[in-house]
Amino acid sequence: MKTPNGKSVYRIFIVEDNELYAKVLRKQLEVENFNVNVFTTGIDCLNNLDKSPDIILLDYTLPDMNGDAVLKEIKIRKPQIHVIIISGQNDISTAVELLKSGAYDYLAKGPDTREKLSRTIYNIYHADQLRIENETLKEAVRQKYDFRKLIKGNSQEMERIFELMEKAASTNISVSIAGETGTGKELVAKGIHYNSKRKTKPFVAVNVSAIPEGLIEAELFGHEKGAFTGAEFRKTGKFEQANGGTLFLDEIADLDLHLQTKLLRVIQERELIRLGGSQTIPLDVRILTATHKDLQLLVGEGKFRQDLYYRLLGLPIVLPPLRARGHDVLLLAKFFIDEFCRENNLSQKVLSEKSIDLLLSYPFPGNIRELKAIVELACVMSPERIIEPEHLNLIGKDKVTHLLANEKTLNEYTEDIIYHFLRKYNHNVKVVADKLNIGKSTIYRMLQSNQN
Repeated sequence: MKTPNGKSVYRIFIVEDNELYAKVLRKQLEVENFNVNVFTTGIDCLNNLDKSPDIILLDYTLPDMNGDAVLKEIKIRKPQIHVIIISGQNDISTAVELLKSGAYDYLAKGPDTREKLSRTIYNIYHADQLRIENETLKEAVRQKYDFRKLIKGNSQEMERIFELMEKAASTNISVSIAGETGTGKELVAKGIHYNSKRKTKPFVAVNVSAIPEGLIEAELFGHEKGAFTGAEFRKTGKFEQANGGTLFLDEIADLDLHLQTKLLRVIQERELIRLGGSQTIPLDVRILTATHKDLQLLVGEGKFRQDLYYRLLGLPIVLPPLRARGHDVLLLAKFFIDEFCRENNLSQKVLSEKSIDLLLSYPFPGNIRELKAIVELACVMSPERIIEPEHLNLIGKDKVTHLLANEKTLNEYTEDIIYHFLRKYNHNVKVVADKLNIGKSTIYRMLQSNQN
């Protein structure tokens, strides 16, 4: 058994006065790449606990102390250490008492002891590795979703949003997030979840508008095998997947009235029955919702159930559009530029004064998502360190809006730019090469590659 990367990072103490038996155990463990220390007395073992062993293999009968006394002292000083008692006798009552005192396992010496020991150490080691990985993941999640670092903004509008997020994260109240498309509603939902008591449980996001109407019910509530044509196996729905955690229903306004009724019942009863099933499944799910539409207006028009509206409203958070956030535009632009340049190994880029003025005066109908696309494209278009206004393809200023629609790789951006100029100049490769300051062979290679 190897430790990560083949390194001896896991320390084991052998406390055994039989030198031959200790030598056999040591050889076995060192072959498996553990760091091993051997002690012949209980006192020697206790005096070396500052070396922080992960596991201690403790002989029950030692010349100076019995195993019970050594075990109790280890558990007082270093309770996290796993202690495996190895005894020459198979005494059930003694084993039970030692396990009650904190021993991880009790093994009687015999022909199969080494095999049993190897299995036990294997189980301890991998349980410890899993625990460490989980703790590392939890810490990474905590740092990643510190929303004052994750969500960029110093404006008064965003300070108010942060205050509401803190209130939401400290309770279990439902949260309804409103705002224009591209304002970061899912990011806010994640920030709330990963700073709440449910942060170690699942966060499940569902875009209601992206799922065909005939599939949304099964997607949310799950189905049994044979529930409908094509249901060849049982499937758990998003509610079950989020059990114990948070379910984020994005674009909730697009849910039809029939499913609104079923959703209301599931929320009220805190239980569901899969499509085609009869078993009632209890739920403990926090609901966060988002929409760019006016739900209250839809209630007045009879397109959204009023009782469901009030069930989901909870703590309302209305995200401001980017145009209302003042100099947050520049803060976000710098963040996206730095990130894009780092990820694509580009030299650092900065905005010129004129570009800054242009971004501050632009209304950003696509909000943060549009800003990100604009500055990433500008990093590609700018041949020098300074990003000038002509590199900022803003709607109304330039018609290359299709380039802003999606997040793309540097190669994909480059191809889009070249194709744009080819169309603009009637596929005159020489003109395009001159305009973009690239070789004609670059364009020909791209065209040939895309034909293959």
